[in-house]
Amino acid sequence: MFNNQSVLITGGTGSFGKLYAKTILERYNPKRIVIFSRDELKQFEMQQEFNHPCMRYFIGDVRDKDRLSQAMRGIDYVIHAAAMKQVPASEYNPMECIKTNIHGAENVIHAALDNNVEKVIALSTDKAANPINLYGATKLASDKLFVAANNMAGGHKTRFAAVRYGNVAGSRGSVVPFFKKMIEEGADHLPITHEDMTRFWISLQDGVDFVLKNFDRMKGGEIFVPKIPSVRIVDLAKSVAPDLEQKIVGIRPGEKLHEIMCPADDSHLTIEFDDHFVLSPTITFRSSDNDFTENKLGETGKPVEQGFEYNSGSNNHFLTISEILDFHEKADV
Repeated sequence: MFNNQSVLITGGTGSFGKLYAKTILERYNPKRIVIFSRDELKQFEMQQEFNHPCMRYFIGDVRDKDRLSQAMRGIDYVIHAAAMKQVPASEYNPMECIKTNIHGAENVIHAALDNNVEKVIALSTDKAANPINLYGATKLASDKLFVAANNMAGGHKTRFAAVRYGNVAGSRGSVVPFFKKMIEEGADHLPITHEDMTRFWISLQDGVDFVLKNFDRMKGGEIFVPKIPSVRIVDLAKSVAPDLEQKIVGIRPGEKLHEIMCPADDSHLTIEFDDHFVLSPTITFRSSDNDFTENKLGETGKPVEQGFEYNSGSNNHFLTISEILDFHEKADV
């Protein structure tokens, strides 16, 4: 799909963007990979590692529609990974979160349509399902924008979809590097927000591969959700420091005890495939097929039972401490 094609990644200097670029370079022969981000230092550092002739680096902010439109000239595929992601920071800086996650999403959509981009996939989060914090609420709004953009496309060929998954092992902001840093600094305990807390868990490479696959699968308007395991936070702590005491410090502002990726309220829209779910749109598309039980790869799914919820606390696969250690090794954390 990406041979001789041009790809743009917003937020491309982040953990996801760097591995996505690396994976495309290893598996395909792209015409261009455009890294679009606002941090000149991270771009400089990434250029030292990724200096293939097809690589391009654009300083810019998703809040700036004109700069996005300029960067998307001649682009075939867009991965929208730029976001304000930290839950506490978003709670304390709400307007900044809205400007980046909602207005930025709108700008990506308009820039893609202006340049007749073929396909756009936006990265979402489990926190967008039944959100209780501002980050999740802005990402839910972003998801709605990208789904509705398929109706906005009119005569344009551009199609939009979203990918929603959970915590990424080894990514910036992940709890495991935080725990390891505390251990290196001689901590006598690890802070645990709640002893019953659970999270969905995915490796960065699996997240990248899932997004790559969904460019082939998508019709436009889907929210793709991978079937992934859950972890208990106490087990995560044990995996990095089996003999260190754990102290309960309380849930942080905007945190949930468990995360949800397919809410029960959306069960009538949820379709189950072998290795993933699809949340089909709440709205009807006038210019395309509204049947999402079969995708562009010919894979077929079936509707879930009424009231079905994909919840990290009731997931049918919890990682053992041994499996968590395997995740650490693969993620090099």
